[in-house]
Amino acid sequence: MRCLVVADLHYSLRQFDWLLSAAPQFDLVIFAGDALNIASAVDFRAQIVVVRKYLARLARLTRVIFCSGNHDLDERDAAGEKIARWVGGIREFGIACDGDNVEIGGTLFSVCPWWDGAQVKARIDAQLRDAAAMQPKCWIWAHHAPPANSPTSWGGRRFFGDTELMQLIMRYQPQIVISGHVHQSPFIPNGSWYDRLGYSWVFNAGLQPGWPPAHIVLDLDEGKAFWLAAGDEQVIDLAVPLSRPAAAVTAPPAWLTSLGRIPDPILARPATMAG
Repeated sequence: MRCLVVADLHYSLRQFDWLLSAAPQFDLVIFAGDALNIASAVDFRAQIVVVRKYLARLARLTRVIFCSGNHDLDERDAAGEKIARWVGGIREFGIACDGDNVEIGGTLFSVCPWWDGAQVKARIDAQLRDAAAMQPKCWIWAHHAPPANSPTSWGGRRFFGDTELMQLIMRYQPQIVISGHVHQSPFIPNGSWYDRLGYSWVFNAGLQPGWPPAHIVLDLDEGKAFWLAAGDEQVIDLAVPLSRPAAAVTAPPAWLTSLGRIPDPILARPATMAG
């Protein structure tokens, strides 16, 4: 199974267009939160309408997993905690989302919501406890914030990660945890797009403007992870211990070569999702 991983597109429609173009080459797209942008001049409700259209179209091209990020929160629940209520509605497209444990191709995926308070955090604890009871052979989490004290959450002056997530990772030791949130981590000294906590690999693709978005490809059959950003293509072997730096991609596989041939969506003039 080959998985395309993105996060933090923040209502960049050009990046969403690229995602639609790339998706058919992959068995699964994992979107690790922050599809929306609370700083955008576009009304938040309008953003939700447009992003739902993109996600519906994406789900017609391949399997999709989506976890909420802090920019995706649109309401408060009865306890006053912020939640992304609109995200639950994308299940109608066949997308696994917040709170789901879903098996795809022999791998169990746990899709965790952004938590703002004790009640949502307790639901995540229960979700992961239930998933662990299934004794999955391969277990992957999607959780928007990366773990604390990891290069994947390094912001340049301090870490911006989730302490509770770090504790959960050390308790359950899933094979892979996919995050986002800290945009600059892969691009700055002492930061990284990958890390390992015990047995668990942790990933954060980071954010780059323009097209295409920074992204990660997990080739689970080959046991490799690729990070693809502007002017940089790196790969690590998931079967060996953590080492730095990652290797440059010197013999790109066919799917990577073809990604480079995807036309610029502005030049291709795709049908707009906003209409």
